[in-house]
Amino acid sequence: MGEPSPVLVLMGVSGSGKSTVAGVLAGRLGWELAEGDDMHPPANVAKMAAGHPLDDTDRGPWLAEVARWIRERTDAGRPGIVTCSALKRRYRDVLRGDHVVFVYLAGTYDQIARRLTARHGHFMPATLLDSQFAALEPPGEDERAITVDVVDSPGGEAEEIIRHLRLTGEHR
Repeated sequence: MGEPSPVLVLMGVSGSGKSTVAGVLAGRLGWELAEGDDMHPPANVAKMAAGHPLDDTDRGPWLAEVARWIRERTDAGRPGIVTCSALKRRYRDVLRGDHVVFVYLAGTYDQIARRLTARHGHFMPATLLDSQFAALEPPGEDERAITVDVVDSPGGEAEEIIRHLRLTGEHR
């Protein structure tokens, strides 16, 4: 058996397509998928729904929960996909591990704003996009990460990720 399968962290600002692309990837690879938004404590969801950005204190328990999910998979040598904005390097530092790969879904402010205004039923209002871009620190060259521009369809973006990382669905 070769290199253990990775856990992919699909990251980027709200509206970049993390959940959609992650769902396509999980379906194609047969890997377990977790939605990072579902790991937020209720107080975080209420704060964002009210139009207030989270601060680092708010994010601490959430990042710890996402990290726990990642470690369960990497410790067992199982692949997985989790969505998490992971906007700042220090947030990614909490999630980082030997078999963790960050997939940054990158788009312009205008691209993401259009997507957010078309989205319904999500607790994150489009009005918080400014705070998302202000907080964003794209992964550095020294981080185990790839960047995928959100100009293609979710299926095309998933294919790019699979091709770039040479992923297969054989390790379940």
